[in-house]
Amino acid sequence: MADACFGHPRLAAIYDLVDPDRGDLDAYLRIAEEFEVRRVLDIGCGTGVFALLLADRGIEVGGVDPAAASLDVARGKPGSERVRWIDGDATTLPPLRVDLATMTANVAQAIVDPRAWQDTLRGAYDALRPGGHLVFETRDPARRAWEEWTREHTHQVTDIPGVGPVEKWIQLTEVDGPLVSFRQTFAFAADGGRTLTSDSTLRFRERDEVERDLLAHGYEVTDVRGAPDRPGREFVFVARRPLQ
Repeated sequence: MADACFGHPRLAAIYDLVDPDRGDLDAYLRIAEEFEVRRVLDIGCGTGVFALLLADRGIEVGGVDPAAASLDVARGKPGSERVRWIDGDATTLPPLRVDLATMTANVAQAIVDPRAWQDTLRGAYDALRPGGHLVFETRDPARRAWEEWTREHTHQVTDIPGVGPVEKWIQLTEVDGPLVSFRQTFAFAADGGRTLTSDSTLRFRERDEVERDLLAHGYEVTDVRGAPDRPGREFVFVARRPLQ
């Protein structure tokens, strides 16, 4: 089930506006250029920001996401007809043979159930052509990013046309081993301060754990990079489906 910030129509509609900085996607665009890809599957595509950036470059793109409200936003954007939008996840894909599969931002960490994670890796593998790559990121647990998930560190106010000021903040709710839970609160000033909340849980996987999982599903781990916009904080895994 999608978190409310992706699945609630009112929150999905403002998602891009309250979180407009997607400089993290530049590295993925460079990877698409590096591998000279022609077909991409964006797993957990959300409101379609990355998928549409790829489509603008003439790349054939499929975007899959379980949050219908986010896909509705994606389908309403200019150029959306160039993307194949798929309701579901990597375990429910039609037959595909893509050059690159991606999970940007929090997508990989949001798959917290161990079986769902294994099924996602298997689904992505099946969607790749031989020689195709899976690329995704996950935060380095050693950096303990959740320690800054407080109202003091995350509070912001965004004035959204047609909506008015929206106040947003994040509050850590629980740390249970590799699982870290937090709540996002959105307050709508023009609606009498009405608030909507979205609860999320992320799994913080160690680098060697992810590498073992990838190898177990037949991938070759060709590189583990850093995120250029967040040096020292992220692991960016580059895995390949072998040619044979």
